[in-house]
Amino acid sequence: MPKICIQTAVEQSVTSVWQGFDETLFKALSPPFPRVKVLRFDGCDEGDRVEIQMNLVFFTQEWHALITAQASSSNEIYFIDQGTTLPSFLQTWQHKHRIVQQQQQTYIIDEITYQSPYRWLDYVLYPALYLQFLYRKPIYKRFFRKK
Repeated sequence: MPKICIQTAVEQSVTSVWQGFDETLFKALSPPFPRVKVLRFDGCDEGDRVEIQMNLVFFTQEWHALITAQASSSNEIYFIDQGTTLPSFLQTWQHKHRIVQQQQQTYIIDEITYQSPYRWLDYVLYPALYLQFLYRKPIYKRFFRKK
């Protein structure tokens, strides 16, 4: 199963970053393509749901996720979203969002595992998915600058 891991250093505390994980940030993180319409955003706590509709030019696909876990410790807060209704090109999806304090620095770490219906498609999707999450780095940095 392919795995993507992208780490971004930000300037605010773990708690401040956690408080900023809201619908405004979620919408800002959406890349230019595919265009995304938020159908539902409950939040980032266990049991919350997020539902989007992706416009893929000639057709739309829905993507629903359930927050299956959320936990915190003195130096980390994380939550996991698990795909429940996925676009046709994906069979499984799990995204662990980690906010971690390491040696006076806060990091947002996106850890994604996914699987498509075909092994060859996993490799074709990897660069596109990687770039979609790399797109988030400057947005995270802008949202979580020192105030």
